Amino acid sequence: MSAEGLRPKGNRLFLKKSVAQIQKEAAKSELKRSLGPINLMSLGIGAIIGAGIFVLTGQVAADYAGPAIMLSFVAAGIAVALAGLCYAELASTMPVSGSAYTYAYGTLGEVFAWIMGWLLVLEYGIAASTVAVGWSGYVVSIMGDFGLSQTLFPAIQYAGQEGAMWATPMIEAVRAEHGTVLAATGTFNLVAAIGIAAVCSLLVLGVSESANVNNVIVVIKIVVLLTFIGVGISYVNPDNWHPFIPAADPAVPGRYGYDGIMRGAAIIFFAYVGFEAVSTAAAEAKNPSRDVPIGILGALIVCTLIYMAVAAVMTGVVPYAELSSPAPVAVAIDRMGLHWADIPLAVAPGGQLNLISFLIKIGAITGLSSVMLVLCYGQTRIFYTMARDGLLPRVFAVIHPKFRTPWLGTILLGVLIAITAAFLPISLLGQLVSFGTAVAFSIVCLSVIYLRVKHPELERPFRVPGGIFTALLGIAACLYLAWKNFQPMLEQAFPTPAQLAAGAIPDPLTLQLLGGYAAIGAVIYAVYGFWHSKLAKGIDITEESLMNSPAAAFGEGVDNIKED
Repeated sequence: MSAEGLRPKGNRLFLKKSVAQIQKEAAKSELKRSLGPINLMSLGIGAIIGAGIFVLTGQVAADYAGPAIMLSFVAAGIAVALAGLCYAELASTMPVSGSAYTYAYGTLGEVFAWIMGWLLVLEYGIAASTVAVGWSGYVVSIMGDFGLSQTLFPAIQYAGQEGAMWATPMIEAVRAEHGTVLAATGTFNLVAAIGIAAVCSLLVLGVSESANVNNVIVVIKIVVLLTFIGVGISYVNPDNWHPFIPAADPAVPGRYGYDGIMRGAAIIFFAYVGFEAVSTAAAEAKNPSRDVPIGILGALIVCTLIYMAVAAVMTGVVPYAELSSPAPVAVAIDRMGLHWADIPLAVAPGGQLNLISFLIKIGAITGLSSVMLVLCYGQTRIFYTMARDGLLPRVFAVIHPKFRTPWLGTILLGVLIAITAAFLPISLLGQLVSFGTAVAFSIVCLSVIYLRVKHPELERPFRVPGGIFTALLGIAACLYLAWKNFQPMLEQAFPTPAQLAAGAIPDPLTLQLLGGYAAIGAVIYAVYGFWHSKLAKGIDITEESLMNSPAAAFGEGVDNIKED
């Protein structure tokens, strides 16, 4: 029977892969299996401990939650843990590189798989660009400690603020008379682009080499953060924790109070996106059914405890209202006044270099480096799997004969992510990253429910405690946090009559970016993915031939049994 003769059943958009086919793809993966449970846990910690600690904590404390940011971490951690349990069950059943994309393909159908894959571009690619911008700021700062920043990165004025040349985005979101607009403001962020290029070059060389570098970085940043906690405890002023939950500001929705805690949790959700990369690494794990759940849950527990401890020290040392800084940990270190750690250094400003402050910046640079590494890794593996399925061009699935990595796709994605980091106003996209991630996590929880109902006979080396009830809680928690990210977009785009009377200006830019992003994804699928889908053609991607019956799509699938 020819591929053209295959007879679709039901709606073409809801074709599904069978679990048997997904497991077959995992068994015949071209990727190198070299990661153990410690590597996977380290991978998760490497992705989670980064921007959340070194950037977001101060902004959330100052603008939304106050000292109760610790509760924001708990709320976000609970939502992520519920999703993490669902990820662990699916990863133990279907240990593939596509992660949430493949889970959606096997449960909800091709159109949902595409939506998931497109959401994961937000989670990985755009998030990596965001982190790269923060990384560039710390690089410039540490060069300033040695008197080099003014020479290499002289200060420039852009978008009404001052920044370093070659370390600020060329396009910035600028407030205008009729709302926020995008405007060319200065130089492109060369430093961020170099950072992305470096981590993608490492990924081309191999996943085990990348994992070893990540392990070293994780040790460095945990030591740095434990040093901050250990030194900072003696400088904590308990008065800074009162009131623990500041009174809600009636003029600004989501500012303080219990609503502020949840708004803060929605923003902090961005800090946890990296744990999903552990399940993305399932195709390169030695024993994925056992090791991936250990890596996911272990990373979440370790990171949540560290987040809470750092937030407690930070808000105890500095009044929360003064923490609105892109480098809040550095602000806390400066407030401690650790003059005993000063050493003479002629080239440093004032002739002194503070060793603790220097150590924190090293931790920030290494920490953000590992986040970029893991996020770029996750993005390349998602595109690798989508390209194998025919939904993206083949170039993203070409494996290097020596390194056994998707090298061409890694290089191409590295260029695209570097361009995004160098030119675009990343700060404007943070809400989109958290929103997209929360929606993606809810779809993963839904996939667990589907498989529990439709295929209870499947072997599940790891089972979600509480089963369907836990998955339902995960959906509710993730969609609630997604709403908390979407709500500000609506409020900005459609001010209330009272806000308009007070002088508010409709600002739909973020909502327009979200709509434009969704439209681009729909066009790519309609123009390319829909017509090149190998599942729709009945092609077994492990053999590039028509599929035998074990690989036939179940549910709304295709009649793709090879006939003699």
